[in-house]
Amino acid sequence: MSQDLILAARNKAGDNFRQGYNCSESIFLAFRDLVAPELDTGLVKMFTGLGGGFGRAGCACGALSSAEAIIGLFKGRTSNQEDLEIGYQAAREFHDLFEERFGGTCCRVLNPNTFDTPEHLKNCIKITGNTGKLLMEYLIQKGLVTQDLEKKGDA
Repeated sequence: MSQDLILAARNKAGDNFRQGYNCSESIFLAFRDLVAPELDTGLVKMFTGLGGGFGRAGCACGALSSAEAIIGLFKGRTSNQEDLEIGYQAAREFHDLFEERFGGTCCRVLNPNTFDTPEHLKNCIKITGNTGKLLMEYLIQKGLVTQDLEKKGDA
């Protein structure tokens, strides 16, 4: 069952990208559908500017940025009285996993092709889908998402 969920995350993220969403929007929408359906789909607009490494600036990968936001749903804090390090640790762990998997974290390093060329889009769809896969693996490994798609907020 875990493998099905992992593949669903990869496929949904990739399919969203194929449908015209950018990398960041694609990750958000995939994980909203799979683990946080209570979130308003209109929140996708918060992720638009993250695509292309912050609006095609080539900085932090948009798929990575969205993945970190999804991790924040589970490990972030809602009060300044809560421990900041819990969220920081989870974000750093995933950052390091992403960097190890893809060889970098900057959009322009991961995909040096000109934006919106066929080569660029082909590379981005792979990164986006595989980021969805890596994120779901991480969430399951950490016990933040169970095989039956139940979110565990305080894990």
